[in-house]
Amino acid sequence: MNEDNTLDFSSKEDLVNQIEMLEEQIKEINEENSKTKSNLMWKVRKLEKDKVLIENEKIRLERETKSLRSEIERFRSPPLVLATITEVLDDHRMTVKSSTGPSFLVNYSKFLDEKLLVPGSRVALNQQTFGIVEILPSEKDANVSGMEIEAKPDITFEQIGGLEDQILEVKETVELPLKEPELFEKIGIDPPKGVLLYGPPGTGKTLLAKAVATETNATFIKIVASEFVKKYIGEGARLVREVFELAKEKAPAIIFIDELDAVAAKRLKSSTSGDREVQRTLMQLLAELDGFESRGDIGIIGATNRPDILDPALLRPGRFDRFIEVPLPNDEGRKEIIKIHTEKMALADEADINIITSLTEGLSGADLKAVCTEAGMFAIRDKRDKVTVSDFMDAVEKITAAANKESYQKEAGVMFG
Repeated sequence: MNEDNTLDFSSKEDLVNQIEMLEEQIKEINEENSKTKSNLMWKVRKLEKDKVLIENEKIRLERETKSLRSEIERFRSPPLVLATITEVLDDHRMTVKSSTGPSFLVNYSKFLDEKLLVPGSRVALNQQTFGIVEILPSEKDANVSGMEIEAKPDITFEQIGGLEDQILEVKETVELPLKEPELFEKIGIDPPKGVLLYGPPGTGKTLLAKAVATETNATFIKIVASEFVKKYIGEGARLVREVFELAKEKAPAIIFIDELDAVAAKRLKSSTSGDREVQRTLMQLLAELDGFESRGDIGIIGATNRPDILDPALLRPGRFDRFIEVPLPNDEGRKEIIKIHTEKMALADEADINIITSLTEGLSGADLKAVCTEAGMFAIRDKRDKVTVSDFMDAVEKITAAANKESYQKEAGVMFG
């Protein structure tokens, strides 16, 4: 400003510039502050998320620590004594036989299910007070590992060819007592206790047993008899008892004992300790078959390839009452079996069932199934979508060659072993 109180133009322009600069600086500062504020807010949110994660991790670690402490305490606690209940005396006392030998009169906790505290149940005892602290599951569940249990097999009689007479006999012997026991009561006779299927390997003995289980909606319990042979004395006999107990629990049920000759061979005067143990197992099986109630909802089927070596005591009436031979299929039987196994196969027009049947004389049902499978594999190998008669001829040659080789090796083993 000059002396006559007028504004200097140049000074005014500088002032405006300065104001604009200040405004620009303020704007930059505001923008910077806004960015800083956004960054701070983002960091705050991240810290809040990290806090939640850390709190969750803390809770997880606390739970894991608690679980580990419980596990440590469990390992620190003394082991429990196994025992079996022998008699229930009153509401709070019972007698048990411990696994160590002696019997005890013990008390039990009111928190245990009294319905499960029955003679024969396995329990755990406190080492100091011998009070019952826990009810254990039945040990037979661990011992029946050699059994195959199927609630309902997927085999039907329609899938079995060439065994019409055998199917009828099995139905009369096993299926009828399970489905219509009142018929036997009306006539006044006891149903057969058991049926023995015998014949060459691969003729359908196991399939027959499974089909009966399917038709009756029964539990199918399959045991390979060699599983009854155990290392320690008495183990095989105990397993036999538990198999029959399991059948009662799973009723209606069918017990199928395959390869019966493994434990039921004729008893000889001179035998080793191992043979004597097998004989003990056989005697337990005889006792179970004798005292077992077949009336109602339990069926027993045995199968063997060597009926000539079975012990006579097993074959008497009252144990296995009926004997059903399952032979190699005849021409008509082979034709039916081949129809079943080729039903879903893509056959060439020339592949007539009668021609295929004529190629397979002397083969069992299992062999015929293998022939159909091999014929399909030959077609796949040649990248064809149809199976020809030539494929079946090659398959028959392959299967019979394998059978002849196996037979030769057995004979060689007998001759030179």
